Amino acid sequence: MVFPIGDDETGDASTPFVTYALILINIAVFGLELSRGEPFIKQWAFIPKEFFAAPLSEGVTVLTSMFMHGGWMHLIGNMVYLWTFGDNVEDNFGHVPFLIFYLLSGVAAMAAQAFLIPGSSVPNLGASGAIAGVLGAYVMMFPGGRVRLLTQAGVILVPSIIAIGFWIGLQLLSFAGELGKSGEQGGVAYMAHIGGFFVGMALTIFFRNRSQPRIGG
Repeated sequence: MVFPIGDDETGDASTPFVTYALILINIAVFGLELSRGEPFIKQWAFIPKEFFAAPLSEGVTVLTSMFMHGGWMHLIGNMVYLWTFGDNVEDNFGHVPFLIFYLLSGVAAMAAQAFLIPGSSVPNLGASGAIAGVLGAYVMMFPGGRVRLLTQAGVILVPSIIAIGFWIGLQLLSFAGELGKSGEQGGVAYMAHIGGFFVGMALTIFFRNRSQPRIGG
């Protein structure tokens, strides 16, 4: 097990209002999932086959699915990643640009997964793709920033380029392993993670504020 639990952010960072709001919205939507059950999930999750059959009526699910999760661990894992890396990226981009960046990364991630398996009727849901974009932005701007990782041996500090590089490497390997399988695949949408990450890196070129000092590198 390797899991980020914080970073060594320094300096006078602004309060990450958007990051906090995104976390609260995700938690609130998950509460709706628990209370309203399967019909709610089917209505608001992104299903590629249904989207391509009726893109106008199903288009809203590209956004709503970004705030839904498949279980407690899915939610907690995503929110810890967003909490760890989102504040620094938001501080550099600014609040409104960060929100736009987050949503664009999430849409791109969902598109990557949808075009990979356009005929899938498996619901796609989760903030992972948008958060992958945040990871891409973080490693672009703060490659030397040190990340606290929880491992079986305890908490260790490693440069973000290693911690996040390990994460994206794992996504690529896992995706390669999925390519040989046939039929609809449930579970982790690796292509959404990969697409969100690289789109996030590309978008950072336009969103970053180069007048701000780099944190940790």
